[in-house]
Amino acid sequence: AFAHASGIHQDGVLKARDTYEILRAEDVGWAANKIVLGKLSGRNAFKQRLHELGVELDSEAAINTAFAGFKELADRKSEIFDEDILALVQMEGAKTPDDLFAFVSLSQHSETGEPSHAEVVFQHAGREVKACAQGNGPVDACFKAIESQVNSGAEMLLFSINAISGSTESQGEVTVRLQRAGRVVNGVGADPDIVVASARGYLNALNRLYTQSDFVVAQDGAAI
Repeated sequence: AFAHASGIHQDGVLKARDTYEILRAEDVGWAANKIVLGKLSGRNAFKQRLHELGVELDSEAAINTAFAGFKELADRKSEIFDEDILALVQMEGAKTPDDLFAFVSLSQHSETGEPSHAEVVFQHAGREVKACAQGNGPVDACFKAIESQVNSGAEMLLFSINAISGSTESQGEVTVRLQRAGRVVNGVGADPDIVVASARGYLNALNRLYTQSDFVVAQDGAAI
């Protein structure tokens, strides 16, 4: 009675609680009513949850971008947890206008006893690139595919995966640490698909490894 999943119900409760609740949640032992975020949730419910989590985005455009990411995730998960929202905001906050790389899509094939194959599509300085490779598992194949086009020469110091929440639908949060020429950077990616999260994390690390000036110099010489 106090957990609202419908977008219309959520909006109504946020504007006037007694629209859908004839009793207070506190009167029957609940701490408060609960807005269950999912694919039916609207922008107001999402914005309210950001406020409850102490997340203050600096513009309506930033809220709209985060909400678009939320809706995309909600199409893939039945319920969005607070940890999902925090990871989403963290990923969006890690993006800058100077980013050279952006994830687009990924497909991969794995079979027991055989090398895994991955095809990664990503944007490189505004140009869409398709990269393919095989490796010892789908994540290895994914990273090798990206490197086949980027040729960063970076050494991987750390690769770790953590479940953001406790369900089988949980997003995986991947941390990738790269080192090149004495510079060490961390990249983070999150997605319900661990391989996609890994690709996002690797590209995020590459964005931190390079600046626009690095890229201009590299264009005049070898591949970056």
